[in-house]
Amino acid sequence: MKKPLLTLTALSLSLSAAFMPLSASAALPLYVNGEQVPSLAPMLEKVTPAVVSISVEGTQVSRQRLPDQFRFFFGPDFPSEQVQERPFRGLGSGVVIDADKGYMVTNYHVINGAEKIRIKLNDGREYDAELVGGDEMSDIALLKVDDVKGLTEIRVADSDHLRVGDFTVAIGNPFGLGQTVTSGIVSALGRSGLNIENFENFIQTDAAINSGNSGGALVNLKGELVGINTAILGPNGGNVGIGFAIPSNMMKNLTDQIIEFGEVKRGMLGVQGGEVTSELAEALGYESSKGAFVSQVIPSSAADKGGLQAGDIIVSINENKISTFSELRAKVATLGAGKTVKLGVIRDGKEMSFDVTLQEAEKSITRADKLHAGLSGAEFANTDKNDPVEGVKVTSVAENSAAAQYELATGDIIIGVNRKRVKNLGELRKILENKPSVLALNVQRGDRTIYLVVR
Repeated sequence: MKKPLLTLTALSLSLSAAFMPLSASAALPLYVNGEQVPSLAPMLEKVTPAVVSISVEGTQVSRQRLPDQFRFFFGPDFPSEQVQERPFRGLGSGVVIDADKGYMVTNYHVINGAEKIRIKLNDGREYDAELVGGDEMSDIALLKVDDVKGLTEIRVADSDHLRVGDFTVAIGNPFGLGQTVTSGIVSALGRSGLNIENFENFIQTDAAINSGNSGGALVNLKGELVGINTAILGPNGGNVGIGFAIPSNMMKNLTDQIIEFGEVKRGMLGVQGGEVTSELAEALGYESSKGAFVSQVIPSSAADKGGLQAGDIIVSINENKISTFSELRAKVATLGAGKTVKLGVIRDGKEMSFDVTLQEAEKSITRADKLHAGLSGAEFANTDKNDPVEGVKVTSVAENSAAAQYELATGDIIIGVNRKRVKNLGELRKILENKPSVLALNVQRGDRTIYLVVR
């Protein structure tokens, strides 16, 4: 659901105390006592071209169940629900992370349900963008523009090195006014429990963030990306100095997976637990309330194989401290399946460490019409160890769809396209990026291989 734009209300300002004539402002010195006045302008001149404005259009479908009395009066053929379609438009922001390939990142809620995505660069140029992939549970989406010259990308910082008190600058498109810059500090780290997304590990900042800033950049004083602005906490959606951003490390883990595999291969540790309360810490003889308490280890899970036990308190991942179970959950889920992580653990008052290889959570599904018009109506997923070959599996095909007309069937596994081997959705997407006019699909169907030609 789109976050609605707020009505801009004029604010009263006492000019007697704050007004400065234009001539006085123009005469502000560049140097004071021989020292240059600090300014963010040089850094922002390099960074702001990497932040884009995003406008979307689409159709919102709402369903309302009708009372059973309607069918009693009008007969059993009367529909049981009322379906309404309403067009919508929305605004947001995005950040260019790869200028050569045209990749830019934004929030998933900015483009969710969009049928048309349009980006506007800082220099005024506008282009259509396509959705490469996204993760609704982490609110991250990756977009791509083709054949655009002169893009500026932003350098991504290691957000695990952020500290409370570090200066931050938010760049975005609030209220559709155009690119706007605000500044503040990191107010807190590892914020969760806000029920904004499923995986929450937010940077909290007092840099002013408003509607339309979603998907914009949160940068440090070096002009490096430390977070993707995603939400605010305040009455009526207005800024009150409490804004939240998705850490850049979390964003990069997700976008790297989307580019490589065509989907997010969510990591799974295999533990259940909760926060470390003061009462629990006292009972366990633990002198802190920070960390993730493990109440149960799932048999044969990554945690079980790695040596974790019920009663452990996980205090760090890859030597970066964690404060809550929610932070552990968010970091594990976005690191990606197959990654080996080093977990710092307190067990019976002793510090220990374990190397754990994350397992893969449930498969995500990709709509084929996002890849090629001739494949519309099909849904794809990467194969797993239970499938006979490695490739892209067809999980469903809609009746009378384009994919059905080209004889693609549920259970087919695409192992090659135009004489190129395909092992996952990421490789399939790379081939289709060149928009070939004809697709020669090498398909494994049961115990035989066939070729399907799609135009």
